[in-house]
Order: sequence, then C-alpha cells, then structure tokens
Amino acid sequence: MTTPGTSTLRIGAGAGYSGDRIEPALELAEKGRLHYLVFECLAERTIALAQLARQKNPDLGYDPLLEARFRTVLPACVRNGVKVITNMGAAHPVAALEKTAEVARELGLKGLKIAAVTGDDVLPLLRTGSFTLLETGEALDNIRDRMVSANAYLGMDPILQALEAGADVVITGRVSDPALFMAPLFHEFGWRRDDPDLLGKATVLGHLLECAGQVTGGYFADPGIKDVPGIERLGFPLAEVWPDGRFELTKVEGSGGRVTPATCKEQLLYEIHDPASYLTPDVTADFSRVRFTPLGTDRVGVEGATGRPRSGLLKVSVGYRDSWIGEGQISYGGPGAEARGRLALDIVRARLEDRGFGACESRYELLGVDSLYGPMGEANPGRTRGEDAREVRVRVAVRTTSPEEARLIGEEVETLYTNGPAGGGGATKTVRKVLAVQSVLLDASLVQHHVTLKTS
Repeated sequence: MTTPGTSTLRIGAGAGYSGDRIEPALELAEKGRLHYLVFECLAERTIALAQLARQKNPDLGYDPLLEARFRTVLPACVRNGVKVITNMGAAHPVAALEKTAEVARELGLKGLKIAAVTGDDVLPLLRTGSFTLLETGEALDNIRDRMVSANAYLGMDPILQALEAGADVVITGRVSDPALFMAPLFHEFGWRRDDPDLLGKATVLGHLLECAGQVTGGYFADPGIKDVPGIERLGFPLAEVWPDGRFELTKVEGSGGRVTPATCKEQLLYEIHDPASYLTPDVTADFSRVRFTPLGTDRVGVEGATGRPRSGLLKVSVGYRDSWIGEGQISYGGPGAEARGRLALDIVRARLEDRGFGACESRYELLGVDSLYGPMGEANPGRTRGEDAREVRVRVAVRTTSPEEARLIGEEVETLYTNGPAGGGGATKTVRKVLAVQSVLLDASLVQHHVTLKTS
C-alpha cells in the first residue's frame, strides 16, 4: 500500500513500445517520486515475433531490452521504493522472471520479490472449434495450420494477485495495455473491482500513459505548427492520482517535452474506434465526457471517464505465417535522376512480368517522390507539378509464396548496376518472412491465469 499519510499515488510510464528509450525511465525512477514505474512494450506483432524467438531458443521469448532496462533502472527503483510492472515477459514471462532475478542478484539487490503472470497463451484452445477472424470475417480455419501464436488480452486481476502477494516487480505477457496501470490503483486504494466508474477512470489513465512519450509531445510535434521544447531529451509522463479517481498528468521538472490538453487529447483518441465504448477485459470504458484542465506548466487535470460492465469476451491476437517479401533498392542522383529512376522501375517491372510475377502484390516506387501518395497529381499533396527530384531511391517490393521467388526481386534490381539506366548506386536486396496478425474473440471463462513468484 502507499506510504501512510500519502493521499495520492504516482505512476510513471517507462516505455511506450519494445524499442523505446531507457534514459527517460531512469529519470522517472530517480526524480519522479514514484510509487510505480510501468513499462508497456508489447505491440500486436511483437508477441508473435517473440514466440518465434522462443521456438528457436526455449530460454528466450521475452523482450530483448529487458536486461538492459532492468540493469539501468532497478537500483534506483529499489533505492526509492518504486515497484515495477511490465509486459516485457512477452511470449515467456517465466524466463523473463529468471533473467530479472539473475540481474538483481548481480546488482546486489537481494530480497527482490519478482512475479511472472502466465495464462495468456491460448494457442491450444484455438486448435479446434469455430472462430471468426474479426478483421476479414473469414473462418479461422483458413489460417489455422499456419498459426504460430495466439495470446489473449488478460485484464488486471493477475497483476493484482501478484501485488497482493507482495511482488516488487510484476512481469506479464499479453495483458491489455491499461491493465498495467490500473492494477496499482485498485491495489493501493482498495477500490472495488466491480465499480464501473472507477474502472473507467483507471482505464483512461492507463490509455493516456501507455504510449509514454506520445503524451509529452513526441508524436505531437510538428515544427512551426505544434512546437515542442527540448524534444531531443523528451521526458516521459507520470500521473498523480487521488483516491476518488481524479488524476493529473505531468512530467519530471526540467525534462524535455510538454504536457498540455492538446497533447492529452491526441493520445486520448489514439487507437480508439468508439470513444463511448472502449472494450477492455476489465470494463467497457466511456471516454466521451473526459475533460482536460490546464493546471499550470506541464500539468493537466483529467476527469469525466466512466464505464459499463465488461463484455465477458477476450480479444485474442493470432500470429500466423503469411508470405514472403522480396525487395530491391537502388539510388540515382544528379540531372535527370527522376527520369532514370522511372526507367529503372519500368525495366524491373517488365522483366518480373516476363518471369510470371505480374499478378503478385507489388510496389514500384521512388522513395521521396511517390512512395506515400502515389503518382503526382491532385491526390499527391507533397509535390508541385514540374518539379524534378535531384536524387531518388528506387524501391521494388513483391509479395510471393516462397523465399526462392522473393530472392529474385532484389537480384533483378541489383542487375541495374550494369544493365541500365546510367548512374545507379547503393543497391540493396532483402528477403523477409511476413508474420501477419488477426484477431478472434474468446469466452473469458475459458482462460485461466497463473502467478509465479521468486525472490532474488
């Protein structure tokens, strides 16, 4: 529980994705006067990739930056009494627990209680039965033989269980992003787990913090339109929360970035389909009446979120082997660079069509000219007619059914070195496997979680 006499709880966002910066988290651990530091590092494809890593090495499957993050922040967290919650367990939370305990021992942090949450891996449950893919409306049967992962979004209950068991560090796999931030509130304030309004308030807090630097101006920045001071050393956000569910967002004083109603509003709408019905494992949250109040420099008050009972269904993210992409790139510069680049595209297109690639999904583009908006015209706001680029990068990418076919794409681009047009340089070629992700819904009663505890 919070320190006696403490009326508010302070929670910091230590990461917004798997590869995020580490130093802002250390700044929070050292200067944020936090009770909890949360690392949200698990995107939809991240856990499928982690499952593949675990298949290659059974001791892996957790976030590749877990060790570096904990070596950096754990000493400050222990020194300042900050508990850590993270989904860096990815596809193997128990292995992440073991690595964290090893790091703690090497740092001389004895007696650290570490918990691993498992149960989100539901691949066996999807091996049989009838399920519909939410994105396409097709039957799961169409990809069932190519599935590599199926992970249900758990709610905050297993994290609460770990905290109630005295865990200093809680490591999960797939849980809903807001749940990482919600559990400390319900644990520390003793809130009822079936109170929809408190669940809604906690959900909006988690949603605002889950992407870390986005709410302090990172993704917000647009020079000359939305300027952000000190963005080169962007500070990550923290929330100060009251027992009635009100909270304020701010950051460490002196850190870069900004916290304003505008930065908060952009993050509120991030990845939201219906603000009045944000579906999570814990609640159906309603953000439609959320209000942001400026309370001074880099401090914003947040009120107005509510909620309704949860649906009883869990979203399951299904990763599966889809196809292969072959890609080749080459650069042209100087007078006539754009014309030579377009000729290069025409050459490769014709040769690939002759080899039977004409019906494949493909992209033929000049990076920096038409790769985002397509050919120049009314639909392309990025250029003025009559302009000619001084340098272009040709890119050809084709989706195929085999790595052997994909390899031919880059080889054709590379042959432009000596087979025209003039002046090509810096050719590259790559072949990569496409790991796709779709979703199904699963009855929550079928999913059972487990908490493993270990002391360093």
